[in-house]
Amino acid sequence: MAVLFKTNSPKALLNDFKDKIDKGHVVTWSYDKDGDFTHTPDQWRNVAWMRPSIDLGGLRFNILGSTKTITTKAIYGVFHGRLVESLVTHSQHLFTDASTTALATNSDHITTKVA
Repeated sequence: MAVLFKTNSPKALLNDFKDKIDKGHVVTWSYDKDGDFTHTPDQWRNVAWMRPSIDLGGLRFNILGSTKTITTKAIYGVFHGRLVESLVTHSQHLFTDASTTALATNSDHITTKVA
């Protein structure tokens, strides 16, 4: 599954979201040294990550599953839905449209089958 934020300035959108996390405006997401984002509530922390990449037409996020947790439909739904929610709430001025795929894509990295 992928999330695509349609924008002419994907790097600016990514930097804006990271800046909002760094300044404490976004408290439900964090990012690591690799630039991957995880949802921070205890139930979701480190069960998956969203990896950003610059894509033709926007900023794309693909899911990275944990080797310790089965990537369930709930994990898929929460990570994709709440990422869209956060960027709509905090960075809506930097993109025009957001969309998600319904199923895993070749760019997603999950080590277990979605249960």
